[in-house]
Amino acid sequence: MTLSTRLRKIAAALWPGTLASQLIVLLLVAIVVAQALSLWIFHDERRIALVAAARDNLLSRAVALAGLMEDTPPDLQERILVASSSRFAVFWLGDTPLAPTPGSSRIEHRLQGYMAKDLKPGQAVHLNILADEKRGPPRRKDDDDDKRSWRDVPRPERPKNLHRIMNKPEDLSISISMNDGRWLNVATSYRPPAGAFLPLLVQLALTALLVVLIVGLALRRVTRPLKDLSVRAEKFGRGEEQEPLTPSGPREVRALTTAFNDMQDRLTRFVKDRTRMLAAISHDLRTPITSLRLRAEFIDDDENREKVIETLDEMAAMTEAALRFAKDEAQAEKAENADLGAILEALAGDQQDLGHECTVVESSERIVLPCRPMALRRALRNLIENGIRYGEAVTVSAEIEDHEAVIRVRDKGPGIPADRLKDVFEPFVRLEESRSEETGGIGLGLAITRSIIHAHGGRISLTNRPEGGLEAVVRLPLGAGR
Repeated sequence: MTLSTRLRKIAAALWPGTLASQLIVLLLVAIVVAQALSLWIFHDERRIALVAAARDNLLSRAVALAGLMEDTPPDLQERILVASSSRFAVFWLGDTPLAPTPGSSRIEHRLQGYMAKDLKPGQAVHLNILADEKRGPPRRKDDDDDKRSWRDVPRPERPKNLHRIMNKPEDLSISISMNDGRWLNVATSYRPPAGAFLPLLVQLALTALLVVLIVGLALRRVTRPLKDLSVRAEKFGRGEEQEPLTPSGPREVRALTTAFNDMQDRLTRFVKDRTRMLAAISHDLRTPITSLRLRAEFIDDDENREKVIETLDEMAAMTEAALRFAKDEAQAEKAENADLGAILEALAGDQQDLGHECTVVESSERIVLPCRPMALRRALRNLIENGIRYGEAVTVSAEIEDHEAVIRVRDKGPGIPADRLKDVFEPFVRLEESRSEETGGIGLGLAITRSIIHAHGGRISLTNRPEGGLEAVVRLPLGAGR
């Protein structure tokens, strides 16, 4: 098994199966992707805001403070610098510039030009943007000597209030030369603290929680009637009598429920009408067949009389069988859960009491399925009796495969020609090679069996076994509970 196949199997196992869970997962993925794209698109927002703030406020303050320091007595300069500093910007006078050289980028050139307009002749300004293009702590190359952090300031030259931003990422360094040879240094850090993304995560979590609650409640209104409809359709497929569903949910779901109710009503009436018609025809044929049989007794030719009577007897048997079939179909047997193993054991015991060889292979687990027990017994009895009649000995087994109850009836007979395997399920069809009038019926047994199996929502098929004999395979659904 290749890696891609394993990954596909793992993904299929992890992917939720219900409509509600799939839609919730897709919405959550969409929210997370949208938030990630928003963060990526606006990742430079903080740096742009920094430049704008520096142009409008910080640079003007630095230039004004440089001019003020020239006119302030030395004993007051330190107090003014401390008062001008904040938790985002620190001012101090030092012998060396914090920014050793002027910045070389386009933005740095523009800002340095903006400040130089307000400086006195002979004053120089060095401005370095130390923040990365991307959001997060800056990454400075080890061999980049043009960019100097305030962490590189010798400890004796560090101002007392530099500790305010020492643990923050660097954003901007400014150095303005003074007439006495010193430099007015400005260190800034307008970066958000380390936990700045926590509100975003809380917002994302609250959004996801609200999506799950709202979508879950909305989908429950949609999927609940759909689930009821699925259960009713499965029971109706097994031939159980069902009351019409009450339409509920959105308009589309109500329309679907109404259409299902109409379909169920039409099919039920169609089957009942056909059954009643078959019963009526079979019943009405009794009188003319009886009359013809009485008239046949007056035929002088013995040979012709016997053949006519034999034909009429066969017609009478066919009529009685059709009438019994119609009556059985008209009976509304209530569906219930039945033990399939017990049914097979009882049928095999009946055949053994008659002296026939019929064996049931014990199943490894108990199989309980919803069915109409009397009808199912009749279908399985027909299969077993056919196997005994034409194959002498029968072996019956039952097991669970792919959420279905699979029943296999095997005999040791000659089998059936491959091109006639499907024909034997048609009403009144007999294979003359092995099903003579002396040993066979009239050809309704397998037709009745198939009708009953289909009414239970199952399937039936016949195959010739390689080692000889015929195998009938019946597959019945286990119901929604399995």
